[in-house]
Amino acid sequence: MTLRVPALLLGVFVAATPNLHYFRYERPLLNIPAQHQQACLTLDTATFTHSGPQLSSLRLYRGDKETPYALNYAAPAESSPETLTPLNAGLRGGVTTFDVAMPEGAYSNLDLGIATKNFIATVQVSGSQGQTSARPTKLGSYTIFDFTRQKLGRSTVLRLPQSDFRYLHFRIDGPIQPDQITGITTGRLPQGQPRYVTVAASSAIRQKGRDSLIEFTIPANIPVDRIDFAPGTQPANFSRDVTVTVKPDAARPATDAEEPSLPAISSGNILRIHSTQNGHKIDEEDLAVPAPNFSSDTPTRWTIAIHNQDDAPLTLHSVSLQMIARDLCFNAEPGETYALYYGDGVLNPPHYDYAQLFTPDKNAIRVALGAERQNPQYEARPDTRPFTEKHPALLWIVLIAAVLVLAAIALRSSRQIKDHNSPQ
Repeated sequence: MTLRVPALLLGVFVAATPNLHYFRYERPLLNIPAQHQQACLTLDTATFTHSGPQLSSLRLYRGDKETPYALNYAAPAESSPETLTPLNAGLRGGVTTFDVAMPEGAYSNLDLGIATKNFIATVQVSGSQGQTSARPTKLGSYTIFDFTRQKLGRSTVLRLPQSDFRYLHFRIDGPIQPDQITGITTGRLPQGQPRYVTVAASSAIRQKGRDSLIEFTIPANIPVDRIDFAPGTQPANFSRDVTVTVKPDAARPATDAEEPSLPAISSGNILRIHSTQNGHKIDEEDLAVPAPNFSSDTPTRWTIAIHNQDDAPLTLHSVSLQMIARDLCFNAEPGETYALYYGDGVLNPPHYDYAQLFTPDKNAIRVALGAERQNPQYEARPDTRPFTEKHPALLWIVLIAAVLVLAAIALRSSRQIKDHNSPQ
């Protein structure tokens, strides 16, 4: 019987259709535009918590009519990184030089692959449309370094202005040999920068051995995309490895039907260097690390460990869990009343033609979410499961009773047979 329950329940979920009376929560939309145009709002954490996995129950209504919408992630799409091979690498006047054939399209940040440590060097970059151009365009001079010995990390990223040259030309003034250049990593330049919404922030930091720990309990269904650190002024320069661990919240007891989830673990590095070394001025900051990919329909426990090793612990103003902003967009009609409804646990995510054909409008009006409140029309969805699924214990009682009756009949029959075969 345990195998039939999920299948029957799945049938109920697939067949379920939205109904205003079955949503627990509603939120009015404010600042509806006075003319017909695209409108967008940013979803907050409360909406994620109560809408179910992947916002499955989230619906938009105009009055009492369901209205199609599209979810627009406020993060530009990026192509997969591509590693390019250096061309004509060699020494010219004691300086390492090489060329790289770039893929078509715009690019910006490049990451130099360098197979050595403990160095500081200057990289001069120029670009041209042909590999042997006599007058390439100068793109800039950049400092790269590896301060492993000083425990201050490494930076080999070149932050070029947006460029589309077919060939880039490099000159490295420093202790980098041609055979130590392993490649250049690049990707297509995204349009714009992602927007983030803070999920939770904390300044409560405790020490465990040489690690600084920051812990969060995050409600169900809320995505987290990165962890952002706000350090104090001291130490001025630092590099710290960071480990992020996510697992189901131990304060919530698991049921017998749930299998224990393995924790998700990711690592990164936070870095800040503002100094001048060997005549090179260095201003480098990277104070965020990506979050591990972990989704859960139950609360989760996040532990961020900053590994200080032999250095003094960092002073931190705060540590924030952040998600990429998710915008809900729709075609607004002037003079109409709109509201979000959610909190019906049997619904699947909607599929609208509007979302398939959606194109963001740069002139879209920003609307706001009103306060979350209980839906005054709410009533419990009728339980349409078969009687045996509603009362599984009764079925077991009937089965056990049947077994006992059969056992009694068998016992009585065996006694009658024994009496019949006994000598008179």
